[in-house]
Amino acid sequence: MNVLGWIVIGALAGWIASLVTRKSKDMGALMNVSVGIIGGVIGGFIMNLFGGSGITGFNLWSLLVATGGAIVLLLIVNAFKGKEEYN
Repeated sequence: MNVLGWIVIGALAGWIASLVTRKSKDMGALMNVSVGIIGGVIGGFIMNLFGGSGITGFNLWSLLVATGGAIVLLLIVNAFKGKEEYN
């Protein structure tokens, strides 16, 4: 997949993940793309651990994998941010 594909999949995955985790108001477009791309790497790694295929190109499966990874990333980040706010 080329760079433009990663950016588009990353933007969509990051945006969907921010809606699911209710952080859409806190994130801008660049943050959505970043979270989506990192989520694609995380999702691909998790899928490979279970014997599945990760990012396979510009398709719905890749979007689902990237979105799942982005949700995992945002949940981890929010867990650490939540602990810092109470200290």
